Amino acid sequence: MTNLHSITLPDPIMNKQTIDKEHPAPRRFASIGLWVLISLVVGYALIFGGYIATVVAFALIYGVFVSGLNVFMGLTAQVSFGQSAFAAIGGYASAVLTTTYEWPVVPAMLAGLVLSLLAALIVGQPTLKLKGHYLSMATLAIGLIVYEIAVEWENVTQGYLGISGIPSLGVGPFEASSDRQILLTLFAIVIIVAFAVSRIRRSRIGRAFAAVAGSEEAAGALGINVARYKLVSFLIAAGLASISGSLFVHVVGYVSPEVFGLHMVILGFTMIYIGGLGTVAGPVLGALVVSLLPEVFRSLKESQDLAYAVTLILILIYAPRGLAGLAEAFDGRRTR
Repeated sequence: MTNLHSITLPDPIMNKQTIDKEHPAPRRFASIGLWVLISLVVGYALIFGGYIATVVAFALIYGVFVSGLNVFMGLTAQVSFGQSAFAAIGGYASAVLTTTYEWPVVPAMLAGLVLSLLAALIVGQPTLKLKGHYLSMATLAIGLIVYEIAVEWENVTQGYLGISGIPSLGVGPFEASSDRQILLTLFAIVIIVAFAVSRIRRSRIGRAFAAVAGSEEAAGALGINVARYKLVSFLIAAGLASISGSLFVHVVGYVSPEVFGLHMVILGFTMIYIGGLGTVAGPVLGALVVSLLPEVFRSLKESQDLAYAVTLILILIYAPRGLAGLAEAFDGRRTR
């Protein structure tokens, strides 16, 4: 089998990974700048608390969800409309285990993670043999099936009534009950997730993902087990989706099927493209921007939705690689 360290990666992923070696300073500067910006937004929410802290907290939860989607879409160039299914599995597992069976929060989240990974393994092996639109439709069907199960399995999920009284995030005696405690906990989790994605992107597995993204046929000819690495990418995305689902139910204290519907999928795609597909900071930045823009335009009242939509369209037109990609391109131009 060909050594992955010797593989010349195809476009477009190759360009994103080789820039780190050819121009490390610009990329590092842009990345630091983006994380400083993200930290400032979180810091602002920490200082003022209240409603803005709640909005930023939800954005950080979506940041975890979109980071997983970014591994599957941005690093491996696959498309999934079904990541909400694994968020639902993780969220409902945490909700049921902590309320009905009085499990501690962390073991319940881990149980949800295991269930999500098992589900992803079972459905991923046959589904990932598909390509293009067929894969998209198959993953969409997975999300819709899990949504219907959440609605109809009322003995467990309580259907549209939902499950309330879910305990707050906590480990042992520590419980994140206030807005600021929740925000700090979520930000720490986001940093850990971003670091993990960064390490994956630069690892042997990341190089295999990049080869698959460039050309599955060429990757297979080089000796890469394409099916295996697509499944690994799918599992990573499912695991992060499960964690985000569990975080949501413990932050809100309530869960119902509507949380994990198509709205979650649409938001996830919007965030990943606004932030920057294939970047590490992009998913988190995109989640913050998409979550905060409605608050920025709230004073416009009837024109709020119009201003929000126009802003998103302008970002996509003038920053087709997302805000993180725009920052990297600008920084690279500045240092030439």
